[in-house]
Amino acid sequence: MADAKVIPFDEGAADRPRGERRTRPRQPGRRKPAEPSAVREVRALPGQGEPAGLDATSGPEETEPEQGGWERRIAGGLSFLRRRLTGEYDVDEFGYDQELTDQVLMSMLRPVYEKYFRVDVKGIENIPADGGALIVANHSGTLPLDGLMLQVAVHDRHPQNRHLRLLAADLVFMLPVVNELARKAGHTLACAEDAQQLLERGELVGVMPEGFKGIGKPFSERYKLQRFGRGGFVSTALRAGTPIVPCSIVGAEEIYPMIGNAKTLARVLGFPYFPITPTFPWLGPLGAVPLPTKWTIQFGEPIPTDGYPPEAAEDPMLMFNLTDQVREQIQHTLYKLLVQRRSVFF
Repeated sequence: MADAKVIPFDEGAADRPRGERRTRPRQPGRRKPAEPSAVREVRALPGQGEPAGLDATSGPEETEPEQGGWERRIAGGLSFLRRRLTGEYDVDEFGYDQELTDQVLMSMLRPVYEKYFRVDVKGIENIPADGGALIVANHSGTLPLDGLMLQVAVHDRHPQNRHLRLLAADLVFMLPVVNELARKAGHTLACAEDAQQLLERGELVGVMPEGFKGIGKPFSERYKLQRFGRGGFVSTALRAGTPIVPCSIVGAEEIYPMIGNAKTLARVLGFPYFPITPTFPWLGPLGAVPLPTKWTIQFGEPIPTDGYPPEAAEDPMLMFNLTDQVREQIQHTLYKLLVQRRSVFF
């Protein structure tokens, strides 16, 4: 197999082995049960007093839709559990399980997205209704919660409820439990081969080129973009001929204010950094709870790449210029959103 060109999330990403893939056979899913017919609408006849529908028999008719809704939910839940136990569900070659993502993972993340971080989304119309696109965003927050919130924002706010396939660092696929959940949620290793295959299939692909340099930077450097690597994401978009959509995320920098880095402990544990915040590790597990900041996610105007010739992907000057253009657009939008922000928490 030819060596894959890596889209680096950190300086050493290219030297580490590629994550394992697990493929399951695709099997046809079951159709959902038909919706029950609507309750008959009661109308008053002209010239008469109270309509005949408002008598003692109207009670059961009013509660029937609610009872039917609960019955459908219970039946759907039991059907979901049966498919999980028998293996009758679809998983693509990357391990992505759309049913589990929609019904379980998104449902778990949605209250955090809506109630805790209260994410405000702007410019969702800049994401194409169909076809491939590469969403490039800033990375921050000590822990990569911004990627998960970005995934919910694209799915819930886009008119077509599109799914975002995030490119993740190989450390994600080395951690037990996290590895399996990441695969099922649609994340894949940050390498050019996987990214190009997804883009050519018409998928939305998300990348955060700052990598560990972004989420592991000190609080004093918040909202200052780190280097975007060698521009590998631009080369991938050029080869696939898909647009690049810059994305700016405000609010994630303050969830874990990183005031120190225990580098020795990080080397012992094999982590790129070990954060010290005002609450962690002093408060133990309670210190790992993120602060409830108010988030804003803004998608900028897409940068087309389909007008370039095929050999453009090998032009280092073009890749540098496009990388700088994307980076500057994200940084400018961050400063603009920060000026408009009145409060970190409200």
